[in-house]
Formats: sequence, C-alpha cells, structure tokens
Amino acid sequence: MDWAYTLSGLVVGFIVGLTGMGGGSLMTPLLVLLFGVPPATAVGTDLLYASITKAGGMWVHGRNGTVDWKVVGWLAAGSLPMALVTVLVLSALNLDGGHLATLISGVLGVALILTALALFFRERLRRLGRAQYHFGKDWRPRVALYTVATGVALGVLVTISSVGAGAIGMAALFWLYPKLASAKLVGTDIAHAVPLTAVAGLGHLYLGSVDFVLLGYLLAGSLPGIYLGSHLSRRFPEKVLRPALASMLILIGGRLMW
Repeated sequence: MDWAYTLSGLVVGFIVGLTGMGGGSLMTPLLVLLFGVPPATAVGTDLLYASITKAGGMWVHGRNGTVDWKVVGWLAAGSLPMALVTVLVLSALNLDGGHLATLISGVLGVALILTALALFFRERLRRLGRAQYHFGKDWRPRVALYTVATGVALGVLVTISSVGAGAIGMAALFWLYPKLASAKLVGTDIAHAVPLTAVAGLGHLYLGSVDFVLLGYLLAGSLPGIYLGSHLSRRFPEKVLRPALASMLILIGGRLMW
C-alpha cells in the first residue's frame, strides 16, 4: 500500500495547490475511510504533514509581504495555548482506542461540515464583515478580541480533528478583516496554520499517535502535487471547484458522524 499513500498525497497536494484549501479536510478522512488508519494516528500524522507542507507557503508569502503578522500573533495567542490544553486534556482522559476513535471521528465529521459551510458562504461572510466595518461603531475596537477567540476555537478543532486551520480560518478572516487583500488573508491564514499544526502535531507525537513512515510516503506525493496544482490554479474556475469540494466534504462529514 506504500504507493497508494504516495498517490493519495499527490492527489491531495494537487487539490491544495489548485484551490488553496482541502489539505486536512481531505487527507485525514481519506486515511481513515479508505486506508483504515486509526483516527488518532491519521490526525497526528496529518498535522505534522500539514505543518511541513505549509511552511514553504509561509516562507513565500513572508518574502512577498502578504502576511499580516499582527493578525497571526492574535490568532496564535488563542490557538497555541488551547492546542496544548487540548492535548493535555486528551492525555488526562486516557481514553481507550475505541472511545478515542469515536471522539475524533465525531469531531472530524462536524469539522468537515463546518468547513463545507465556510466554503459555501465565504463571500457572504466577507460582505457581512464589510457592513459591520462601515456601520458598526463597536465592531472595529473588538476585532482583536474576536481574533483571539477565533484562535481558541481553531486550537481545539484542529488539535482533535486536524481540520479547520484552512477553510474555517480563512472564512473567519474574511469576516473579521474584509478590508485586507485576498492574497494577504491567504498568507496570514497559512502563516498561522504552520505553528498551530506543528504544536498540535507535536502534542500528538507525545500521545504516540504519529506514524513517521506514513508521513514520509504522504510528503513524497504531496510536495510535487502542490507544485503542479499551484502552476495550474489560474486555469481552473474557483466558482466551480469550491462548491464541488464543499459538497464532497458534507458527504464525508456525514459518513464519519453517522
């Protein structure tokens, strides 16, 4: 099955490069449902996989000046401590394999459906954010607090399911920072995802739920996949790809929950 893992990494990497979304939301359920990888191992391995693959994107966006580091700091102020707390809670609960798998599968299903909704309504959230920005006198002073709160939610969600740092994080940024350019929102989201997935992944390593051999096979496929997808991204209509991806995530999320 080694070649199949690499092929899966290639396909998922290609989709991520093509659309800028879908890494954890595709890779983790693929490992669980298609390959029968235990949910905890799938999540832990995917978190380190995401951290490594997105580090290159963070470096490029950083050099291009398309990262708002202040926003990254606010998000990280909520997400990184909460990722550590979530790992400690999982460790303290000391759940057996079956109960842990049930917990992760349920949270993963919810996270996938939330991701799908974020993809469907991303532009509407941006329009809502613009309206609040222009007409809400109490809105702008509270943005930093809302950003930290978003980080807290992402810290829990990503640590348990490996899903949410991409599409859900982007949707939140579209709502909170409607005046920022799209390229800067993408760069900021990627820059925040790197330390979050690294901390959460290292937490899963502490829990013993990371498979480094599997990680190597996935990276062998995903890195060239992301490269190819990125070069072809301008030729594919996002208005078609985003609803198709969101519909698929709803089906997968429902399958994991029920």
